[in-house]
Amino acid sequence: MILNCIAVDDEPLALGLVCAFIEKTPFLRLVGRYASAVEALQALHQEQVDLIFLDIQMPDLTGIELARVLDNAAEKSPRIIFTTAFNHFALEGFRVDALDYLLKPFNYEEFLRAATKGKAYFELVHRAAPAAADPKEEYLFLKVEYQLVRVAFADILYIEGLKDYVKVHLKSDQKPVLSLTSLKALEEKLPTTHFMRVHRSFIVNLDKIAAVTRNSIQIDHSTIPVSDQYKETFNEYLSRWM
Repeated sequence: MILNCIAVDDEPLALGLVCAFIEKTPFLRLVGRYASAVEALQALHQEQVDLIFLDIQMPDLTGIELARVLDNAAEKSPRIIFTTAFNHFALEGFRVDALDYLLKPFNYEEFLRAATKGKAYFELVHRAAPAAADPKEEYLFLKVEYQLVRVAFADILYIEGLKDYVKVHLKSDQKPVLSLTSLKALEEKLPTTHFMRVHRSFIVNLDKIAAVTRNSIQIDHSTIPVSDQYKETFNEYLSRWM
């Protein structure tokens, strides 16, 4: 598998080094080099890019800001490996779902380790893609830290949306799975025959409902609120069984 890459850095020497490392790596293809995130954003509308080696501290638009723009713009946005001289951006890098974080100055061995992680990610996505496209499949893949974790639909009790991620509560595990994605994005991947949004912060597995009150749902040992916004749709579902 060959990954199309771009490098973005406002420091010419750092940009040249990353480009040289990309060209040295057999499974990477350099398709663009840019001195600003604004230039890169414009180019991404024209180029098919898998992986971005992205500096953080840049004028006009920072690497973190570009990552947020890309995350909101499309479901299949390029994955990012940050390259920065500042280690205090690591948490922000995690929040925008970066694949890895290279602290300058880094050598080729460190670069190759991060690039190999990117290659492993895309190979896993490629293997999972045919299954995900089949509506008969009974599972999905969740991005958990720097890996994809397979979760069966039947194992999901309910999903709770938080600020930067979702908590997927499972029947098989008392500890929920944390995935850095939005509740809306996850809702689009779930079969509507078995899952329903009942609150701004909750999606429930309809098959796991144990009891229903006027404003809430009981699933396992948890009580899930049903908000006014979703109550009519949920009541329509209930009326089919009453």
